[in-house]
Amino acid sequence: MVARFVSGETVEREWVSLDKINPVLVHSVMMSEDAKFCAHHGIDYAALNQVIDDALEGEKTRGASTLSMQTVKNLYLWHGRSYFRKILELPLALLTDYVWGKRRMIEIYLNIAEWGEGIFGIEAASQHYFKRSSQNLNARQSALLAVTLPNPKSRNAAKASKNLRRLARKIEQRAYQSGAYIKCLEKSAK
Repeated sequence: MVARFVSGETVEREWVSLDKINPVLVHSVMMSEDAKFCAHHGIDYAALNQVIDDALEGEKTRGASTLSMQTVKNLYLWHGRSYFRKILELPLALLTDYVWGKRRMIEIYLNIAEWGEGIFGIEAASQHYFKRSSQNLNARQSALLAVTLPNPKSRNAAKASKNLRRLARKIEQRAYQSGAYIKCLEKSAK
């Protein structure tokens, strides 16, 4: 966001509290981006170990970033792939996950994530793609927004490809079935 502001490019952004975001959207993002969000403390060690093993064996690596890691990267660090940045992410993710707790972590993530070129935060994304507030998104729209996150500059939730719609249906089902799993988001949870 700062880079866009400095360069004079437009930025769409509007902060919205977690209580004003449709829970199905929150669940969709969790199921799409970090299915173990409630089970870890900022780092998914099993996924991280698998990525390290794959890299050591010369295989192509996939992402192992948790929502906590993505949040600290978006808030404090820079984009791009580097081992140095990843090493900085790890302790920051642990610390912020502990200090903020899960509710605050997901709220910040949803409000600072880039959902398209110059579109930051879920409220701006909801308005941009579906002309409605994030509180009024339905399950399909929520899932479509969630599955754009790995590559928001080339994926469009409002004009989703056949493959993106198929992926959104899977996420919509996972979010629907998340049930007791998402207990970490209850107001009494840290």
